[in-house]
Amino acid sequence: MPCLEACCIPCTRRLPAPPPCSPGAGEGSTGSSWVPLGSTSHCAGVDSGECGWGRRGGRPCWSWQAERLSSVFQASMSSLSGMSRGRKVALSALGVLAAGGAGLALALHTAVSASDLQLHPPSYAWSHNGLLASLDHSSIRRGYQVYKQVCAACHSMDYLAFRNLISVSHTEAEAKALAEEAEVVDGPDENGEMFTRPGKLSDYFPKPYPNPEAARAANNGALPPDLSYIISARHGGEDYVFSLLTGYCDPPPGVVIREELHYNPYFPGQAITMAPPIYNEILEFEDGTPATMSQIAKDVCTFLRWAAEPEHDHRKRMGMKMLMMIGLLTPLIYYLKRHKWSVLKSRKIAYRPPK
Repeated sequence: MPCLEACCIPCTRRLPAPPPCSPGAGEGSTGSSWVPLGSTSHCAGVDSGECGWGRRGGRPCWSWQAERLSSVFQASMSSLSGMSRGRKVALSALGVLAAGGAGLALALHTAVSASDLQLHPPSYAWSHNGLLASLDHSSIRRGYQVYKQVCAACHSMDYLAFRNLISVSHTEAEAKALAEEAEVVDGPDENGEMFTRPGKLSDYFPKPYPNPEAARAANNGALPPDLSYIISARHGGEDYVFSLLTGYCDPPPGVVIREELHYNPYFPGQAITMAPPIYNEILEFEDGTPATMSQIAKDVCTFLRWAAEPEHDHRKRMGMKMLMMIGLLTPLIYYLKRHKWSVLKSRKIAYRPPK
């Protein structure tokens, strides 16, 4: 970017200065000083490092700046024309290669996007998506029931403990009863042997498989992902998971799916090892809510959203408090700013050059 001495940016390049100010050229100017029109400050020539929209020698200041910008551009063009033929050819080849590489990258990206037949999930109106909306805790309780009875057979939740359910979806007594239903391997005991015991509130949800190899062997080579942060880990969040659970269908004509795979347009590649996990009336909710496929998918997605972001409600509550505090402090801060700066902003600074 060309640099001008008369601009307000510190300049390291020294360019020829415009003609000196003639006495009386600017309103209120003396000697080499000039006066920006519509301003209360006086600038002492271009070397002062300040500029404004004043006049020099009967011409506006910006006209001098435009002339100097033109001279800089002409100088750069003359330096380019003075280059040797070999350098010009090298620069031209470099430009062609850069343009060709950018075009090839764009073409490859477009080709990959065009061949990707994955169907993007629609955006659903979740009740907790509002600025001040909280999670539906009754839905979280039903979603945990869906996970326990359907999803836990294959998917783990390594980062969720039974104590996390307290005051969210279950009481302490209910969470303790749920934990005691699980058999946890603990030890070693005084004899150096491992033993099993009933679960405690501090225990994490039990894993369906002892190791990843056993999980792959039981699922035709596919490893079921951990569901603790699946909502945050997948593009689309709960929209993607809901569409995946309810999007199983027959493959279109011409699409061949292997026998152990299932067609799902929302899954990358459209062929997924997991069989349709939910259908109507697969379970009965404790509160009597009709267990339709969409209701089951909605509840388990709400539960997984809470599992991935347990601070969801607290974060929005704190955000509301901060907005209220900012709303109260903003007028006070603005008044103090006006009070402190009013004297400085209304002060007239005049520069009188030495005689």
